[in-house]
Amino acid sequence: MHVRFCGGRVAATPLAGHEVTPAPDHCQNEAMAASTSTTKPDPACLAAVDLPRAAAEETAGVMGVGEYLGAQAEDTRVVTHFFACPHPGYRGWRWSVTVVRAARSRVVTINEVVLLPGEGALQSKAWVPWAERIQPRDVTPGVLLPSSGDDPRLEPGFTGGEDAANPDPAEMSLIRSVVAELGLGRERVLSAEGRDEAAQRWLMGEGGPDNSLSRLAPDVCETCGFFVRLQGSLGTLFGVCANAFSVSEGTVVSVDHGCGAHSNVLADERPDEPSPPIWDTIEWDAPISLFD
Repeated sequence: MHVRFCGGRVAATPLAGHEVTPAPDHCQNEAMAASTSTTKPDPACLAAVDLPRAAAEETAGVMGVGEYLGAQAEDTRVVTHFFACPHPGYRGWRWSVTVVRAARSRVVTINEVVLLPGEGALQSKAWVPWAERIQPRDVTPGVLLPSSGDDPRLEPGFTGGEDAANPDPAEMSLIRSVVAELGLGRERVLSAEGRDEAAQRWLMGEGGPDNSLSRLAPDVCETCGFFVRLQGSLGTLFGVCANAFSVSEGTVVSVDHGCGAHSNVLADERPDEPSPPIWDTIEWDAPISLFD
């Protein structure tokens, strides 16, 4: 007998005393639905309920076999019987036992025993590859995140190539200075898609303009003395906050971001002399005598 558990749940064991015949793959949810075919069920296969129950019980073991749920015709002289699975870890699953009868034979035999999920069955979530499962800020100390060679966020940079071995130091010095100024002295640099993606993420984040911190700020970061503008095209919209007292310190902020630690905020002018006490307990005008 051929026994399978969809999803690799349980290993199967042969049912002694029964013939083995090949069967099509029924490990689909559709196998539990009502049959829409016009195939007439074989009377002998349809009446053989005790045989598939015994096969299901032998395979199920401690998982158990519940009530009989019905049957459906799969093909000529091929019928599948369904039994509920009472195990709490397989809520909504069904034992599907297919029986067959050879032509001109009166003996019904077991074809396969399968545990299939029904409607609303408890199943594990669909497997997601690790490359798609990782989320922003998931790379913690000790974790390596390799970038693929076709990462659309990156494009080839400029490291000098064959000109890197140019014996003329003056010419290479000029090339290196230009390359360094443009930020291209790396094998890979941000592509236009990578820059656009970063800009959109930063604008929608805490360093963007759409938050209560910016709305309550006296002015925007672009006019703040602690605003350090980025280089390149991203510098037109972003910079880094260098104010240690700001919650945005050390992070990328947009030019229209803002906070209460703006450099244009001045302290209120206060008089140098302290205000008079509310209750003066010392009389300076009249002499003080210990004998009064």
